[in-house]
Amino acid sequence: MSRVGIEAMNVFGGSAVLDVEALAQHRGLDLPRLENLLMREKTVALPFEDPVTFGANAARPLLDRLSAEEKDSIELLITCTESGIDFSKSTSTYLHDQLGLSRNCRMFELKQACYAGTAGFQMACNFILSQTSPGAKALVIATDISRYLLEDGDEAAAQEWAYAEPSGGAGAVAMLISDTPHVFQLDVGASGYYGYEVMDTCRPAPDSESGDVDLSLMSYLDCCEQSYRAYEKKVAGADYRDSFQYLAFHTPFGGMVKGAHRTMMRKVAKTKGAEIAEDFERRVMPGLEYCGRVGNIMGATVFLSLASTVCNGGFDAPRRLGCFSYGSGCCSEFYSGVVTPDGAARLKEMAIGAHLDGRYRLSLDEYDRLLSDRDFIRFGTRDAAVDQDLVAATGNGSGPRLVLREIRNYHREYAWVG
Repeated sequence: MSRVGIEAMNVFGGSAVLDVEALAQHRGLDLPRLENLLMREKTVALPFEDPVTFGANAARPLLDRLSAEEKDSIELLITCTESGIDFSKSTSTYLHDQLGLSRNCRMFELKQACYAGTAGFQMACNFILSQTSPGAKALVIATDISRYLLEDGDEAAAQEWAYAEPSGGAGAVAMLISDTPHVFQLDVGASGYYGYEVMDTCRPAPDSESGDVDLSLMSYLDCCEQSYRAYEKKVAGADYRDSFQYLAFHTPFGGMVKGAHRTMMRKVAKTKGAEIAEDFERRVMPGLEYCGRVGNIMGATVFLSLASTVCNGGFDAPRRLGCFSYGSGCCSEFYSGVVTPDGAARLKEMAIGAHLDGRYRLSLDEYDRLLSDRDFIRFGTRDAAVDQDLVAATGNGSGPRLVLREIRNYHREYAWVG
């Protein structure tokens, strides 16, 4: 048995969104520089949202489509995040409970910066391929929030954060992994991976981020080339320009992907000029549509790009996608798979674009108030009542939504609303 991949997937891009150009003008940023981000909007996590609510809201529409028997066949739940809410307890336990999964289920959490989603996906695929439990499914949920706190008076950090702020997003991608890969059939064994220790970005504390922007860019470019070179060694006849009808990248921001693709076309495909620009528009831009409306959601971002490619590309025939995943620190992987017309149709049924269209549009005053009021819950909070004022206002009638209600003695308590 060698068929494995994504049976179904869904994206939850949050309840609220902020216009990036308006934010840049509000902050007095250099607009030409901002254009390089290729960002239109960014998801803003509200006080009642956290990695658990994002993950559950991405996964529930998938599970609601399953029969009771199919749901009980989920024997592995992997949460992939660098926004964990406990140094010990996995967010998978909360998700397992809120999604009503069988108690005969392994559950754990993975952390490897923005590579974590791919790590979870590959681990789940190998569980299915192992046939240790024939007929079993796995649920992989990549969920993250880039919502960092700045200490008062830290001008250097504030300046560094100014241009990271427009691209930082929040959200989740949920994927059902099985031997019936309707949406994305993995090319088994066709993976090149590459990694080494580098201090490009890190989270020295759960609510803050530090890093070297230039070093991160160079590491990303290096890993993109070298992981693809490793892929070529695994796959006879692989060609960066001709083997893949589309390319899905981990997308910190669109300009970074554009630069990486340009470098790959020059160094690997030996092309230049107008051909590179045309190739970018045709093979890469479909995957940046959703990324430019949500922002960087770490381990979920490469799958946000994959979903965007499938929903915005042309799939009148089976198409092969090349995927590049990168996580700071660092680890990277280039892998591939096939999407069929049926798979594209199935994913479009999830109406991801309509969900993004229906999010509550925050005013700049509301956004600044969210930052200054510190209403969101800091890591390690023991007891808290969570502000629910925006819950009703941000519902778009798309179905049940999980929200965080309160924390009692460190235990997070949630409720489904709507």
